[in-house]
Amino acid sequence: MPQTPHVEHHFMGSEVVRDVVIGMSDGLTVPFALAAGLSGIANSTAIVTTGGLAEIAAGSISMGLGGYLAARGDAEHDASLGTSKAASPARDPSAARFRPR
Repeated sequence: MPQTPHVEHHFMGSEVVRDVVIGMSDGLTVPFALAAGLSGIANSTAIVTTGGLAEIAAGSISMGLGGYLAARGDAEHDASLGTSKAASPARDPSAARFRPR
């Protein structure tokens, strides 16, 4: 059986794009689920709309703070190790070599 080389292609774009895609997929799921649940028990469209908008606002604050704290934690961790994202093995294969501390 002929063997073909295994080639992996990784997304090398900005981390902002990744964060936006993940945030949108996560951020849109909960408001729709909440609106569906509220529409089953509420007789008023105002309740469903208000509940959905309140969840979007709370979710935005939560996701924003979570993203900020995660990025700050990564930066502090990298600084404590003396490394940077620019020298990661995903961006630079030569960075995968062992470096003594």
